[in-house]
Amino acid sequence: MKRRDFLHLTGLGMGATVLQGIPLFGSAISVEKALTPVDVTLKKQMADIALNAARSKGASYVDVRLGRYLNQFITTREKRVDNIVNTESYGMGIRVIVNGCWGFASTDTLTTDNIAKTAALAVQIAKVNAKLLDEPVQLAPQKGYGEVSWKTPIEKNAFEIPIKDKIDLLLSVNSAALDNGATFATSQLYQVNEQKYFASTDGSYIDQNIHRLWPTFTLTKTDKQSGRFETRNALSAPVGMGYEYLIPDKKEEIETHFTVYKKRYDMLADAKIGALQLDEKLRSKPVEPGKYDLVIDPSQLFLTIHESVGHPTELDRVLGYEANFAGTSFATLDKWKTKNFNFGNRLVNFVADKTQKGSLGCVGYDDEGVQTKNWDIIKEGILVNYQATRDQVHMLGLNESQGCSYADNWNSVQFQRMPNVSLQPGKSPLSAMEMIKNVEKGIYILGRNSYSIDQQRYNFQFSGQLCYEIKNGQVTGLLKDVAYQSNTQEFWNSVAAICDENDYRMGGSFFDGKGQPSQVSAVSHGCATTRFNGVNVINTGRRI
Repeated sequence: MKRRDFLHLTGLGMGATVLQGIPLFGSAISVEKALTPVDVTLKKQMADIALNAARSKGASYVDVRLGRYLNQFITTREKRVDNIVNTESYGMGIRVIVNGCWGFASTDTLTTDNIAKTAALAVQIAKVNAKLLDEPVQLAPQKGYGEVSWKTPIEKNAFEIPIKDKIDLLLSVNSAALDNGATFATSQLYQVNEQKYFASTDGSYIDQNIHRLWPTFTLTKTDKQSGRFETRNALSAPVGMGYEYLIPDKKEEIETHFTVYKKRYDMLADAKIGALQLDEKLRSKPVEPGKYDLVIDPSQLFLTIHESVGHPTELDRVLGYEANFAGTSFATLDKWKTKNFNFGNRLVNFVADKTQKGSLGCVGYDDEGVQTKNWDIIKEGILVNYQATRDQVHMLGLNESQGCSYADNWNSVQFQRMPNVSLQPGKSPLSAMEMIKNVEKGIYILGRNSYSIDQQRYNFQFSGQLCYEIKNGQVTGLLKDVAYQSNTQEFWNSVAAICDENDYRMGGSFFDGKGQPSQVSAVSHGCATTRFNGVNVINTGRRI
């Protein structure tokens, strides 16, 4: 199938505009066909055709990715279904090294002859590219794993849940919001299944089945007299889980000021309380600019981590490879080489982890056939490592890849993408409410909202969905027009306390863009509620 956007309308609505900006690859497919797997023996046979053909044409290294990418997106508004999208994209990408240079070609015509022709084309491209090569590719050693498999440890496959049940859930969310005062309500459910088969001349044949899920909504309330309006988005996190994420577990509760968070997500409860909070937001007072101690919930802090820690420690960005599109990084190699660059204070520890259960970035093997792992990026405030792939780690003096290679589709070239990058929780028992008791003048911030950060990922501004004033250790009313400004080093050096592992939760980005041509990936960031002292807060609503 050709890579193209295709909205499969089911007759239930024509709300295609709801999905603008959401990447959809592939062609329409029925749910029944989506649930029919491809035989692994056939996958191996097709991979071997590509491996043998490329080697026979002179490739010193070959890897093959056979990918089947399934998407189901459901969107609703108030009492109607706007759209249901079911797509499949299925094909093969072949990457080779010839004369020290990469070559890549792909196809969705999976016949013996065409696979062999595509492999030959990849070799031909590499040979042409090699004429312009300054330095040959240096691949880190990688053992072959033979025939292995891995799958997301889900309890309920979201694609197997009847569409009617999912629609009923979303419409009940809208109804609950409208019944509790919202003027408008939209809700969505995004489901992704990546069925990926990797084979290489290193001797690996890796079959993986990866699932991701994101339930979300946006509620709006208007004040008829003033014309003002406020919105509240879902406080859910996209996850690497099955439909069980939407079945709350009462045993797993985390108490906060305004609601009870669960490691699984009660979408209906969030919609109810979200609608009630719209009244509070309409009545909220403007924030007074100044210095505040911030207590930031994981539902907001994950985004600051993503932008100020995740992106600047991507090695290709550090090296300037992303400068034209995404920017560069302040965390340059010269700072890392000193072994004492102060990224944050001693409370700050960030770990990259591709194995974290329930996370968006959790896989068994990356798209170069490297078994995933975890490693330190920031250790007691010091920059100690980056994120790298097989052809990058020699620049760091490492002889083993960190498993950071990913491609968003079979016809995309795999390259370095962010693993889960998470702030480690505090070691001493501490809850969010206990943390707040010691704050005299502060703001308690929950939920992601707008943000801005410079191209080096250094100077930034972030806001939140809900910003509660803290006075003398007590949470009072909501504030509006709150945004905190800082730079990455100043911000992570202002950390005063981090809650313990009982408060640790993950947020994430479901559609994180990078590269030219642009690709998307999904990545999670875990943390516990964290206190930052003396952060500059501005009022974004003031006009001169």
